[in-house]
Amino acid sequence: MSEEFSPTFVTITDEDGNDIELELVDALEHNGQKYMAFFPAETEDSDEEDPDTGLVILKVLTENGEEMLSTLDSDEELEAVYDLFMEALFEDEEDEDS
Repeated sequence: MSEEFSPTFVTITDEDGNDIELELVDALEHNGQKYMAFFPAETEDSDEEDPDTGLVILKVLTENGEEMLSTLDSDEELEAVYDLFMEALFEDEEDEDS
């Protein structure tokens, strides 16, 4: 039996009211907090050189029983979680090469 995996997309609204479609790359837990990593979904007018097309890391908060995505609180938190996602990504690539 083969399982098919399809990408997971979410749409978030930025502080200017613009909708941004993101593709889920990975999720992890660090210090009791859940984090999710996304790449902006590719569109016909995507520019790979645009600095806004990099990895987007958001944390999952639960309010009134509902999960919400939020930005991280500090640069230190972002750097620590980014490093964890990069370690996992490169570990996966090494496994594929073996």
